[in-house]
Amino acid sequence: MIFTAASLDGIAAGTVTLAFRRWDRPRVRPGGRQRTAIGVIAFDAVDEIDAADVTDEDARAAGFEDAATMLRFVDRKAHGPQLYRIALRAAGPDPRAVLRADADLSDDDVAGLRRRLARMDASGAWTEATLRLIAARPAVVSTELAPEVGMDRPTFKLKVRRLKELGLTESLDVGYRISPRGRALLDRWDTIP
Repeated sequence: MIFTAASLDGIAAGTVTLAFRRWDRPRVRPGGRQRTAIGVIAFDAVDEIDAADVTDEDARAAGFEDAATMLRFVDRKAHGPQLYRIALRAAGPDPRAVLRADADLSDDDVAGLRRRLARMDASGAWTEATLRLIAARPAVVSTELAPEVGMDRPTFKLKVRRLKELGLTESLDVGYRISPRGRALLDRWDTIP
């Protein structure tokens, strides 16, 4: 789901506990989670409803002043005919952010990361070169970085996303930077096979 900055702020503060969307089918499910700029959002319930059943209280719980205003907003962003009410809440920080900050790597941590990266390199080595490039050139747009490691931009972005999942890089408004965890790994790259 895409959220406005105001909705994310409200979810983080606990004042926004509902969202409404028009979809052809549910795009989230109860028990599901989504990473966002404020951390993880948990979806507790997803219910089909009729627009006539939306109350002003529901709309306020979604960050709107009243039901009519909320429905106009939802209708402008519709991706299908069915209206859904989604109960949601902030469910903690993005685990990748927590992982990125963990630079206290044991020998086992370094060895484990090296094994994971070796598996990612199975069809051709790219992980170390990409990490070192991002470390050397933070905040540089991907269109400039990709050719330096012999990739097109879409492939480069997909591969950097895999490094991000391991907590080794982080995205910036423009480009990327190496995380403290990624820096710690690079500093010990040659010490543990």
